[in-house]
Amino acid sequence: MGFSEPFPYLFYTRPTLTVARELLGARLVRILDGQWLSGIITETEAYIGKEDLGCHAHSGKTRRNAVMYGPPGHAYVYFTYGMHWMLNAVTEAEGFPAAVLIRAIRPEEGAAIIHARRNGRDTNGPAKLTQALGINGTLNGVSLFDPAAGLWIEAGASIPDDAVTIGPRVGLYTVPEPWKSKPWRFIVSRDT
Repeated sequence: MGFSEPFPYLFYTRPTLTVARELLGARLVRILDGQWLSGIITETEAYIGKEDLGCHAHSGKTRRNAVMYGPPGHAYVYFTYGMHWMLNAVTEAEGFPAAVLIRAIRPEEGAAIIHARRNGRDTNGPAKLTQALGINGTLNGVSLFDPAAGLWIEAGASIPDDAVTIGPRVGLYTVPEPWKSKPWRFIVSRDT
């Protein structure tokens, strides 16, 4: 497949729900130790502003979530549960904390390496895909539209609406309603 143009800065300046939906079918690319790895994004979740009690920004700006307040189109990579890295794409306007969590990919380029990094297991989960692609805190804050960072998102396949399931976000066990049930999760529900 090789190199294609990353989505430009303006792609990420739009409403978070729009970006979350349009990232389905896009290609997540990672250059790791000189190896070209990529996968088609098959699941995303939106996190939007301080009012969203499921969002890291609900308690205000911290050292951990500062990248969410920065310019759109940058990677917000954070560590959770003392063992997992998560990859998000910052969206909307600088100063407004919003991002899209990339939850799953379908491996393409470098699939053998991706599967080896996961010991043959799948990449359906945000911690699984970061492990598979070697994404960690060193990539927090990098531009997703500058290939020099070794991590970007580019156009892939168009996913029709009838192949997408929309539902509540995952793992918000202690988050109160209505935030717990917001339909801000987007999943490719069938092959297209």
